[in-house]
Amino acid sequence: MKLIPALIGVAASLALAPVAMAERGSDGEVRIIYWQAPSILSPYLSGGTKDVESASMIIEPLARYDEKGTLTPWLVEEIPTTANGGVSEDLTQITWKIAPGILWSDGTPFTSADVKFTYEYCTHPEGGCAQLTKFEGVASVETPDDLTVVVTFSGPTPNPYGPFVGGESPIIQQAQFEDCMGAKAPECTEQNFGPIGTGPFKVVEFRPNDVITMEANENFRVEGKPAFASVTFKGGGDATAAGRAVMETGEFDYAWNLQLAPDVIAQMQKGGKGTPIAGFGPLVERLMLNNTNPDPGLGADERSVVKPHPFLGDPAIYKALSMAIDRPLLVEIGYGQAGKVTCNWVPAPEAFSSDTFDCSTQDIAGANALLDDAGIVDTDGDGIREKDGVPLSILYQTSTNAVRQDFQALIKQWWSEIGVETELRNINASVFFGGDPGSPDTFQKFYADVQMYANTFNGTDPQSYLGNGLCDKAPRPATQWQGENISRFCMEEYDELHAELTRTADLGERASIARALNDMTVENGMLIPLVHRGRLSAHSNTLGGVILNVWDSELWNVADWYRIK
Repeated sequence: MKLIPALIGVAASLALAPVAMAERGSDGEVRIIYWQAPSILSPYLSGGTKDVESASMIIEPLARYDEKGTLTPWLVEEIPTTANGGVSEDLTQITWKIAPGILWSDGTPFTSADVKFTYEYCTHPEGGCAQLTKFEGVASVETPDDLTVVVTFSGPTPNPYGPFVGGESPIIQQAQFEDCMGAKAPECTEQNFGPIGTGPFKVVEFRPNDVITMEANENFRVEGKPAFASVTFKGGGDATAAGRAVMETGEFDYAWNLQLAPDVIAQMQKGGKGTPIAGFGPLVERLMLNNTNPDPGLGADERSVVKPHPFLGDPAIYKALSMAIDRPLLVEIGYGQAGKVTCNWVPAPEAFSSDTFDCSTQDIAGANALLDDAGIVDTDGDGIREKDGVPLSILYQTSTNAVRQDFQALIKQWWSEIGVETELRNINASVFFGGDPGSPDTFQKFYADVQMYANTFNGTDPQSYLGNGLCDKAPRPATQWQGENISRFCMEEYDELHAELTRTADLGERASIARALNDMTVENGMLIPLVHRGRLSAHSNTLGGVILNVWDSELWNVADWYRIK
C-alpha cells in the first residue's frame, strides 16, 4: 500500500502571488460582496459556502489547495509524506509540524493544542458538526509538543489529508471555544460571530445576514501583509446587484458567485469597472430528493429522519423526473459557456467523473412510458398520477435567485407533462444556506420533497465529499441539524464501498471506486444532477493579486490582494 502522491506540493505559504504592497494596511479598504450573506463565521456550524469562505479570511487550516489543486503548506513547514517521514509506512499516522512563531490575532501562540481541540470540538458526541466527514476514520489526535500534531487513523489511510486541510476544516482557538463544546456550540454567539484567527484579517463587527467589518491582523505572520487595512464584507441582495456593484458602478471590489445569464454578464462588463473570472471545478447544480417524509404533521424526528418518503423512493418516479428535464436548455439559459450538462454528483476531476449515464437528451415520452409501465397512473382524471393512492405532488424549493427561479419554472412545466404536480418555493439565500438550528427554512432541515442548490468540495480527491452520502451523516435534531447527507440517503452497500475507498491507495482503483459511489447515489435516488457549473465571480480593475481557486475557498489568497495604483 502506498500514499496517494498526487496533489502534494511544497510551495511556500502565501507566496503564490506577486508582492505589490509596501506595508501592511497601506492600501486602505477593500469591499467584498456576497449576495448570499454570511450568517455565522464557522464552517463547523454551517455547510454554506458563504459561511465557509467568509470565515476563511479569519481562521485557517494547516494546509490548503492552491489554484492548481496542489496541496500547499499554510500553517505548517511542509506537507507530510512517506518520503519525508511525515506519514508512517503503514499509512496509519500523519505528523504535521507547525511553523514556529505563528500567533493568534489576540497575540497568543498558536499551538498543537488548538489543533487537537478543533478535532475534539467537531467530533464531540453531544454536538453537531457540519464537517464531520473530514474526520472520518480518525482514531486520535495527539500533541507530543507545542508544534507537533500526530493524527492516528483506525486503519491504513492512503489519503490522510482530510482533517485540518482546506477552507472547510480550519483551526479554532481552544481558549476561545473551550466552553462551547457539544450541544453548547450553537449557543456561543460571541465566539461564532467573532472567531479569533491566524488569518490576515480579524473581525471588528459581525451583523449576521448583513455585513462583516474586519481589520488587518497586526499579528499576521507574513510581514507587510495584508495590504488592506480594512474589509467591508457585504451580504444580501441578489447576484445582479452584486455584479453591477463591481463591473458597472465600481462600488465594490469583488463579487462572488455571479449566477447570472451570459448576456447579463456581458452587458455588465461593458461598464468598464470590473472583470469577470471563471473556472471549472467540481461544482454541480442539482436536485436533492428527500429520502424521508416531509409531512408537516410528523414531529421533527419522524419528519426528517425516520419515515420514508411516500413516493420518491420509487426508481420509476425519480428516473422519470430526471428524463423529463432538458439539461442543454438549462445550461443555455442559465450559464452559457460557464455551464456543462452533467449526469454526475462528482463531475471533476476528470479521473473521478463517471460515464455511466447519458442524460443529455430530454425524453418526455420515455418518462411517461416508464411511469405507465410501473402502474403509476392518473386514476381520477385530474392530470396527476398517483402511487398507492398518493398523488405525485411535489414541493420544490430553492434559494431566491433569478437563474434558479427560471429553472424552477421550466422544470415545473416539464414535470406537469409527465403527470407530476409541482409547488414552487424560494427562500432567501442567507437563510436557506445558514446553519440556524431553530430555522425551519435551512437546506439541512429540508422540509420539502425536492430542493435545488449547488455545492463543491475542497481539493481534488472526493473521498470526504462522497462521505456526505453515509447514513450517519444525515442532519437531525441530535446533531443540531448539522450534517451533509442532506437527502438522508442511506445504503449499507454505499457505506461499505466508501470504507473500501478510505483503504485504497492505487489511484486507478480509487477513481474506479469513486465513480461507483457516484453511480450509486444517482441510480438510487439521492439526487438528480443538472449542470456542472463553473465558478463565476468578478473583481474590480483596480484590485490586484486575485487568483480564482476552484479547489478551496475562493478567498484563499486574500492576504495577497492589493490596490493597483
